[in-house]
Amino acid sequence: MAGGFVAADAKTGHRQFKGKITWYVWICGIIAATCGLMFGYDIGISGGVTAMDDFLVRFFPTVYARKHRAKENNYCKFDDQRLQLFTSSLYLAALVTSLGASMACTRFGRKRTMQAASVFFLIGAGLCAGAVNIAMLIIGRISLGVGVGFGNQAAPLFLSEIAPAHIRGALNILFQLNVTIGILVANIVNYYTSNIHPIGWRYSLGGAAVPAAILFLGSLVITETPTSLVERGHRVAGRAMLERIRGTKEVDEEFDEINSACETAAALCAEEKPFRRLRRRESRPPLVIAILMQVFQQFTGINAIMFYAPVLFQTMGFESNASLLSAVVTGGVNVISTLVSIILVDKIGRRKLLLEACVQMLIAQVTVGGIMWVQVKDNNNPSHSWALAIVVLICVYVSSFAWSWGPMGWLIPSETFPLATRTAGFSCAVSANMFFTFVIAQAFLSMMCTMRAFIFFFFAICIVIMGVFVLTLLPETKGVPVDEMLDRVWRRHWFWKRFFADADEAKINNC
Repeated sequence: MAGGFVAADAKTGHRQFKGKITWYVWICGIIAATCGLMFGYDIGISGGVTAMDDFLVRFFPTVYARKHRAKENNYCKFDDQRLQLFTSSLYLAALVTSLGASMACTRFGRKRTMQAASVFFLIGAGLCAGAVNIAMLIIGRISLGVGVGFGNQAAPLFLSEIAPAHIRGALNILFQLNVTIGILVANIVNYYTSNIHPIGWRYSLGGAAVPAAILFLGSLVITETPTSLVERGHRVAGRAMLERIRGTKEVDEEFDEINSACETAAALCAEEKPFRRLRRRESRPPLVIAILMQVFQQFTGINAIMFYAPVLFQTMGFESNASLLSAVVTGGVNVISTLVSIILVDKIGRRKLLLEACVQMLIAQVTVGGIMWVQVKDNNNPSHSWALAIVVLICVYVSSFAWSWGPMGWLIPSETFPLATRTAGFSCAVSANMFFTFVIAQAFLSMMCTMRAFIFFFFAICIVIMGVFVLTLLPETKGVPVDEMLDRVWRRHWFWKRFFADADEAKINNC
């Protein structure tokens, strides 16, 4: 692919390194982003499966009976802790695993960590598809969770480290694009398998093996990142790989920076382990931002909708097939809107996308909550026109999330940590994401039963807080090389600069 880049960006003034945007970089990025395909498929598949009668009859008969009880409260049909555990157990396993995945990324590299993710996902898909009891089902979900923990740790780091700075946002968002594609594919699969009785749910759960196999086979041909190679002592191989992904031998400046960062990181890690180093005052800015991005990403309410979209639409009065089809529609909007983010993120920056989305999501959440408050009572359903209006509003909400908080939640933490704490810091971000995903997955159906339509107002309040956070505390990272974030971003921010005592200490920690 044609397209070189020069020593300094004319618009931002940030230094850029020589090289081309090679096809090999995009190929490696697409394969690595398949981790997102695995993650997205699981997000989309669980909600559809839990809405299938055959699945409920076999594993959750009390929920099945409640679902078909004529006068059952609309908001409480699916309120069952074991059913919620089916969805949320994966994320609890991913939370624990992501901490070990940090050490795997450092010791074995990003590539091998992604390979391990694909193996665990294959095992989990097999166990879930062949499950004969709840225990086997949950063990399969835990194995899938281990795969998610490894994959979500390694893939965003891999993408940020191989990307040229001026397209890092677009390349990294391939991960989130694959998440949305995985959700869409899962919704389509559920739509068709729901009519295959009585084992359609087995096909849905077993389908998770497909993206896992793609990742495993693809990972055999992609590179390791130059940073990871140099970090583990393979300097010659690291330089050769940098030349390959940049399409030029003129990589001295970038390689010197990578090498310097790795040497500094090694010295710092010899003095103090990465997780302990995260407790230092100067490590707090990227750590706080990374964790808050994950908290806010989940408290937009997106995963509550994506996990349980078919269930939510059934609450609004859609029949099973219609609710699954509505989930397919929202999944399609999710994919298309993520493409918008790929186009705009490196042009207008991260903050503008996030702020615009806060306004759009707030309007959609408040309006949906208002309609459901008036139209959806405990024992009646809204008219067809109001139900369709809710689907449209949810699509408006999903579109804004897809070009903002969805991809930025993974992009910003992956690009802001110095090398000495990069894998440890990002693992904290992944753990936070998995923890709050677990909380939402485990609590949403119960919250809907207790709060009714006011659950949408709850998420609306969270969105207001998120907007204030972006306005005041989130720095812009567009176009800044990953190993220059400390001097160019954190030390210049009105609030975060106070965490760095002086220029000498900043240089020591710029790794």
